[in-house]
Amino acid sequence: MPKDFLTVADWTADELGELLARAQVLRRLHRSGERPQTLQGRTLAMYFEKPSLRTHVTFEAGMEQLGGHAVLLRPEQVGIGTRETPRDVALNLSRWVDVIMARTFSHSLIEQLAEEASIPVINGLTDLLHPCQAMADLQTIAEIKDPREATVAYVGDGNNVAHSLMLLCAVMGMRICIAAPEGHQPDVRIQGQADTLAARSGAEIKITEDPAEAVAGVDFIYTDTWTSMGQEEEADWRRQVFAPYQVNAKLVELAPKAWLMHCLPAHRGEEITSELLDGDRSLVFEQAENRLHAQKAILEHLLLSRS
Repeated sequence: MPKDFLTVADWTADELGELLARAQVLRRLHRSGERPQTLQGRTLAMYFEKPSLRTHVTFEAGMEQLGGHAVLLRPEQVGIGTRETPRDVALNLSRWVDVIMARTFSHSLIEQLAEEASIPVINGLTDLLHPCQAMADLQTIAEIKDPREATVAYVGDGNNVAHSLMLLCAVMGMRICIAAPEGHQPDVRIQGQADTLAARSGAEIKITEDPAEAVAGVDFIYTDTWTSMGQEEEADWRRQVFAPYQVNAKLVELAPKAWLMHCLPAHRGEEITSELLDGDRSLVFEQAENRLHAQKAILEHLLLSRS
């Protein structure tokens, strides 16, 4: 099994299924007030280049709930690329802590840290991928329907969330259709990777520019912000480009039984209406909760399988 958790594409369907099963157990235990101390004495280093609510809180709380400890590292204090090289940071942390979680702009940075570190490295988000979110999404879907029988539509920007969701579906043998405007569809390299994985698993991966085509009759409709971190200067014209891709009551009429998903934070009234985000078909806070449990399962697996 992989040393690191950088992308779901590195893992098999059986391995991701094991993580899912453990995450489901951890959710039940958490809700009953039980806190298994499986990672007692272990330390997680958390490195953040980007702002964070869910990633920060769920990793720190998750590590503490499993009996371990988390250390917060800010870029201005570490100085990767200015004070020290990624190699030197990885080699130092490998001698002090048990696991690293990094949330970075550059995907190559997380790959460098993983290559140099002798301890597991977890991708807490890069501009290219968001695998921990995908695992929480898988858990959320599985609570409602067998993922292999589920149909998913992603509507909006073909960003890091769309990339990891597409790769997850490709590994697990799921069906997904991504609707995004020309020039904003998923990276062709990720599409190629997903197509290769889908050929092995029997997954169905489709890309379209038509949101109506994507959502027709699906079980789950997923969207994300049109303007990701680092793209703030593009916000105005992105609102114009993506306006036809809003998840609203009219679009959802094409899939009246669909559950609605969003990784948060949401720009209410842009990519999705508040009516739907807060409605009784919304799963957004289930997804947010499952970040905690999915990541605890990842931490346990990476650390305990190496013991």
